[in-house]
Amino acid sequence: MGTDEVWALGASELARLVASGEVSAAEVVAAHLERISAVNPQVNAVTRLLEDGARQAARETDRRRAAGERLGPLAGVPFTVKENIHVAGSATTHGVPYFRDWVAKSDAPPVRRLRAAGAIPIGRTNMPDLAIAGLHTVSQLFGDTVNPWDPWRTPGGTSGGDAVAVATGMAALGLGNDSGGSVRNPATFNGVVGLKPSYGRFPADHRMNDQEPVLGHQLFPVDGPLARSVADLRVAYEALAGTDPQDPRAVPAPLYGPRPDGPVRVGVVIDPGGRGDVHPDVRAAIEAAASALEDAGHPVEEVEVPRMQDALDGFGALLRTEFSVAWPVLRRLLTDDSARHIELDTQRHPAVGLEEYLRQTGVRLGVQRAWARFFERCPVLLGPVSTQPIPEPVVPRTLEERDATFAPLRLLTATTYVGVPAVAVPTGLAAGLPQGVQVVAGMYREDLCLEAAQRIEERLGVLTPLDPRAQRAGGDGLSGVVGGALRHR
Repeated sequence: MGTDEVWALGASELARLVASGEVSAAEVVAAHLERISAVNPQVNAVTRLLEDGARQAARETDRRRAAGERLGPLAGVPFTVKENIHVAGSATTHGVPYFRDWVAKSDAPPVRRLRAAGAIPIGRTNMPDLAIAGLHTVSQLFGDTVNPWDPWRTPGGTSGGDAVAVATGMAALGLGNDSGGSVRNPATFNGVVGLKPSYGRFPADHRMNDQEPVLGHQLFPVDGPLARSVADLRVAYEALAGTDPQDPRAVPAPLYGPRPDGPVRVGVVIDPGGRGDVHPDVRAAIEAAASALEDAGHPVEEVEVPRMQDALDGFGALLRTEFSVAWPVLRRLLTDDSARHIELDTQRHPAVGLEEYLRQTGVRLGVQRAWARFFERCPVLLGPVSTQPIPEPVVPRTLEERDATFAPLRLLTATTYVGVPAVAVPTGLAAGLPQGVQVVAGMYREDLCLEAAQRIEERLGVLTPLDPRAQRAGGDGLSGVVGGALRHR
């Protein structure tokens, strides 16, 4: 099998071929390194290679197979790791100069778990500065990442580097994180699948400079995988879930909950909160996904999301109040552009006093209770990732521009606030750009999300891998520098 074929294979197929000896892990890693060399100059998703370690891990995998040892379910599968997740011996830069030399002594729990399943970290991936600098993936250290479908559109963020790497075949899996949609929006904007797990489903370690995160930053950010198919996402989910002494929040919940008596009811929300801003292409994508689920036997009904505005207000109040304490220090690490997102967001959601902050912690429990009751009636919720098409990679400069960028992502914010799992899955193309939806379920029912996403994928297809060079054939020859020009238009 030639390297041109190997990089295009999914994680499950790669692991099967490596385990059978049809392809060596060394060949798999070599093929992906070649792919990175060929494609990354166009999209700037992979920031640094982990080549020596990847080749060594591949040789060890091949040695174990030759010795008859049992290999893990992801044996030989290359994966990328976002710049804010620890990989032993590699700097966790968060995209900013201050952390350029902050080399991790050990792997973060999700990296360790993927390695234990046989997967091989092959490169680090780009993200916005400190993962707080907005929707578009651009960092001080590594510049702009480019959407491989269209360089005039953002790849999303903050896990945009991983989404682009997976979409273009530079890795079979990506490891990012989601604290308000940061796995799901880049997954949708690049035509791949992404999982935001329930709070506590995957162990993680989000300390910076060994400082423990405060309450909101304990509750909301979760690490999650990206892949090109739901089947591959499922294998990553099974590898990542479980307890770990490094993260006492991780719970031993069963990977798969009780089987329903029949097809679960699906609630469909097209316009969360009723703002009237749903683009026709987005509406069509949701309707196509709903039809796919209905064809698969699921009862489908249109619903309203419970306590939507309370969720949005509570998310803003908790996080922006916490940011107000750390902001004088964080601001010094950012450029004016990368700081503007938080500054505008603080205008929309000002810090609150202690009494209101404490009240908001109670509001969250009430919203969670309302969602739990909703999922009793409709175990799966289908809705938009964004109510608008993929935006340009422009940094918002006014409060109105900020609202236009982030209001369409409101269902991402609400699901993060509640802590429930969600899977973003493509539904096809519109005007040459990927479209997608998210399926949401109750706490620790990732299995229901994955099953519904699988039914959608079976009927609507897989979009990637794609070649950004082919996408631009006959075009204007734009390169990775286009993003920087666009952001300041």
